[in-house]
Amino acid sequence: MTTFPIINLNQIPIYQKSTLVLTNVCIKIFEGELVYLIGKTGSGKSSILKTLYADIPVLDGEASVAEFDLRKIREKEIPYLRRKIGIVFQDFQLLIDRTVNDNLLFIMKATGWKNKKKMQEQLQDVLVKVGLSTKGFKMPHQLSGGEQQRVAIARALINDPEVILADEPTGNLDPETSFGIIRLLKEIAESGSSVLIATHNYSLIEKYPSRILKCEDGKVYSSED
Repeated sequence: MTTFPIINLNQIPIYQKSTLVLTNVCIKIFEGELVYLIGKTGSGKSSILKTLYADIPVLDGEASVAEFDLRKIREKEIPYLRRKIGIVFQDFQLLIDRTVNDNLLFIMKATGWKNKKKMQEQLQDVLVKVGLSTKGFKMPHQLSGGEQQRVAIARALINDPEVILADEPTGNLDPETSFGIIRLLKEIAESGSSVLIATHNYSLIEKYPSRILKCEDGKVYSSED
């Protein structure tokens, strides 16, 4: 592991519009680390994730993600930050009118890929990583919920991100499928990306234990504190 954190929040307040959600947030996450973010609904988990991908501005303290300073980041720099971050949502957010391959190609084109040969190689590589190498020609409705979430993870991996942010990635899945998704995210962390998983599912944490951050009473506590 590197000694410099990929994610570094130090004494920052987090607001949703004008409402203070969390105070004095201090989070350090290193390369190849998988960390769980837990807390009740409305406790600030999603606000932390939105702060990390610059959807919520940082107004005080220190904050950096993948060497981008979130206090100083300009609007035009945000797309470059987001290329270093892969985001996985609870509800998959796939384009339902196109195939798995076309879902991935859409993201690649949107983020500046041009070389068709390299695009095909990268597309196949991420599908192999998520165990869907033969499913590229399927439409989302032809896939199970677990397979759709694997496509969403493949999409998050398409730009070889330094950070994966997963917001309740197993919220719509049965327990066995959920374990498979967390196992996959754990493998991604072991290959070098930092992975932050917001979840309510404590059985996942018991089965795949790792460091925990907890949002409670307007603060964030680490299991190592």
